Amino acid sequence: MYIVFEGIDGAGKSTQIELLKEWLEANGYEVETFVEPTGSEIGQLIRKILQRSDASTDRVQKTLGLLFAADRMLIMDELSNDKKVILSDRSFISSLAYQEHAEWIAELNKYAKKPDLVLLLDLDVKTSVARTSGEDEFENEEFLANVKANYLKIIKDFNHEIIDANNGINKVSSDIKKAVAPHVGLCKDCIQ
Repeated sequence: MYIVFEGIDGAGKSTQIELLKEWLEANGYEVETFVEPTGSEIGQLIRKILQRSDASTDRVQKTLGLLFAADRMLIMDELSNDKKVILSDRSFISSLAYQEHAEWIAELNKYAKKPDLVLLLDLDVKTSVARTSGEDEFENEEFLANVKANYLKIIKDFNHEIIDANNGINKVSSDIKKAVAPHVGLCKDCIQ
């Protein structure tokens, strides 16, 4: 199963992926995790470009769209492993939510693996800005409000669960487990 965690910056995706991984492994599942951008040479280039002052320009955004799609293609075989539960911190859905030119981005990612389940960690925009480092140009309220609205539209096209990420870590983790349990054959009502 391929489960993708999505949400605006600061929603707690990394923390919740680790908690879900531990829980799934404790229940006998083999789990592998990914994060976008990956640690590949392309992923490292993406991280560097995101720090540039011109990162939000149309030209750089189009370049990032191409690079993200290429980075995804490098991990395609691993995402198709049907013997493991794959947990990913972001996917092509992030590109659709964060970048303009949605039709072009969708075309670039038409061969990207589609998730079996998307967990959208829904976070208040002001909380997001307070939690982020402020190191990149995209960590501001106006931009993130737009991204959040995009996510809420896009997510309707996928098998998804919206998780309130404004709650504490343990409550969010419990909500995620309850959402995932039926998809992996575990008892939803057995979760504390």
